[in-house]
Amino acid sequence: MAKIKKVYVDWTKTAVNLKLLRRDNLNLRRYVCSQLYYGERDCVPDCENCKFGMDYSISQAELAKVFNVTESMVVNWENGKSRPQLEDLLYYSKICGLELSDVVVFVD
Repeated sequence: MAKIKKVYVDWTKTAVNLKLLRRDNLNLRRYVCSQLYYGERDCVPDCENCKFGMDYSISQAELAKVFNVTESMVVNWENGKSRPQLEDLLYYSKICGLELSDVVVFVD
């Protein structure tokens, strides 16, 4: 039987990925906007023509509301001070339209 190597998560690099995704992922922006603001605002379904001037970045507070965690929890995820739960990572990657392996950095 072949030897299987254990794989580890590089939480520092994963934290950087989470921060980058929050700042520059259109799917995440659309999802957060739809969950927090759609219906409250006179939204257009086309985010590129958003009349509220949203850029690609969403705040840590907005992301925290969608994940139902505190803003400090999101800050800690992005700074590598705490590790998100597996369920949160799966949710994050799904919202962003990515595979888990695109968000989490694995090392041997």
